[in-house]
Amino acid sequence: MKINKEDILHTGNLELLAKKAVEGFITGFHKSPFHGFSVEFAEHRQYNPGESTKNIDWKLYGRTDKLYTKRFDEETNLRCQFLIDVSSSMHIGAKNELSKLQYAVWCTAVFTQLLRKQRDASGLCFFDDKIKEYSKMASSTRHYRDLIHLMESYLDYSTQQQTTNISEALHTVANQVHRRSLIVLFTDFLEKGRDLDKLFDAIKHLKHNKHEVIVFHTLHQPSELNFDYGNQPVTFEDTETGEQLKLQPNEYKEQYTAAMSDYVAQIKSKLTQYKIDYVAADTSKPVEYALIPFLVKRKKISR
Repeated sequence: MKINKEDILHTGNLELLAKKAVEGFITGFHKSPFHGFSVEFAEHRQYNPGESTKNIDWKLYGRTDKLYTKRFDEETNLRCQFLIDVSSSMHIGAKNELSKLQYAVWCTAVFTQLLRKQRDASGLCFFDDKIKEYSKMASSTRHYRDLIHLMESYLDYSTQQQTTNISEALHTVANQVHRRSLIVLFTDFLEKGRDLDKLFDAIKHLKHNKHEVIVFHTLHQPSELNFDYGNQPVTFEDTETGEQLKLQPNEYKEQYTAAMSDYVAQIKSKLTQYKIDYVAADTSKPVEYALIPFLVKRKKISR
């Protein structure tokens, strides 16, 4: 099912569109690609010879001289917090295409609808150089409607030369989310200084708290990765500082693409090091190009 920019921006019903998307291009996921993480202690039962000894309560054995095993109940519901970068660079988008921010919001709307069908909890965080909006995770219908309303308000969100601070947002979320959760980050990683050490210190903070992290690297591939601007002089403006620069694109294309390729490779390498899923989200293509391969991969891993 194809849903275009006009559908998303002008129907006024993001919930209905997300529902149609899940029923349309995300089909066949009878087994959830997302799962709860933790287990909770339920009770003791007497150990039977021949069973695995890994869950024997040795402290209880020391007190009673009898063997008992711990039985655990799996916590099946997932808790998922979405983090969306709303800084000025995320407003970039080609004519008749979603901006990076709109793309991220649309992906999140689809994800939250999928999680809702599974009765899982979800929450939202919008940030630039500080937290703009933060909602805790919940699974109620009222909470879901609040999330949809919040996402709709950011489809037309505008800002003036606002920078981003990804690491600060990640540290804040790590401090506020205490139960193990799935953290999904949408960002273009285009921040001043591009300090990857600082960024990954924040990601380590999340991993230290046992959260699972997924990164959707949200970029407009033709312009931001391939530097496809033709052969005519173009005036470029830094959306986060307002600085302008006029140049001949073909004279700088090779240098630019090499630098961007190296930067993306560094990000991928670091994420792989910390066992974090990396998804290349190209906003010039429909969202299913990013979502479906990712969900298929998740489903295969969960088998």
